[in-house]
Amino acid sequence: MDKVLIRQLAIETVIGIYDWEKKLHQTLLIDLDMAWDNRLAAASDNYEHALCYETVSNRLTALVTEKPIELIETVAEMIADCLQDEFNVPWVKVVVMKPGAVPHAASVGVEIERGRI
Repeated sequence: MDKVLIRQLAIETVIGIYDWEKKLHQTLLIDLDMAWDNRLAAASDNYEHALCYETVSNRLTALVTEKPIELIETVAEMIADCLQDEFNVPWVKVVVMKPGAVPHAASVGVEIERGRI
């Protein structure tokens, strides 16, 4: 299976359940593994056949920052839904990390997989 990868996409957004969190921006770090058949893009050397990581990154940044969200679980599901619905990605692994959320931990996060390989 071919994959397109994005690592540590940093998105500044309003995220959290506490009142103080709802008044500031925090950084989420997103890792994506997206199933994508790269053979046509590679054979043709044509950008139109590739899954554009810049377009995906820009869309996900807009999605996650359009309104405040309480849970990183919600962020992960929103991202997976967007990738499958808008980009026709058949399978995706999404990791959402929230650095500094818990004292004495560098980061906390969730990982989900959606779709079929």
